[in-house]
Amino acid sequence: MTFILSEQRDADVGAAFQRYREYVERLRQDFPRGAYSLATSDWYYADDHRCPHDAWLEEVTLSETATGPRHEVRSVTMRIRLLGAHHDGHIELRYPKVFRYQLELDPALDGHRDWRYDEFRLTQDGNVLHQIEWWSLGAIGHWLIEASDVEFGWTPKGRAASHA
Repeated sequence: MTFILSEQRDADVGAAFQRYREYVERLRQDFPRGAYSLATSDWYYADDHRCPHDAWLEEVTLSETATGPRHEVRSVTMRIRLLGAHHDGHIELRYPKVFRYQLELDPALDGHRDWRYDEFRLTQDGNVLHQIEWWSLGAIGHWLIEASDVEFGWTPKGRAASHA
């Protein structure tokens, strides 16, 4: 079930956000801190320079770290770097422990284009499920990332990173 992605927003944006707020609040104790903070902030889904809506992808990095005597204990992390919609800074989303991901891109001659909509949900295991839609002249990409949490950073051009 999704709440505030294209299908729901196009039907009734006000009702969609109300259902999403109720969902997040109902599961407040189960949401990891970073995802809950973003989902309930007054700026993440607004016309704020830190908001990812209409931002452009610059880089996605997957890393697999290893520990143990034979480096057999493996862990996947992901980092997404976006050029903010106002082109005055960079957004960074970091997923410290990734359990599953799907990155889909339909034919796109001009890259991913705009980060359209996204939402945070919980899996049955209590992990964060971050669903992202990319948009150009129609839907061109869908990402689904299941992780332990999400960490957010904003770097205005010419300054050091800050974390919200």
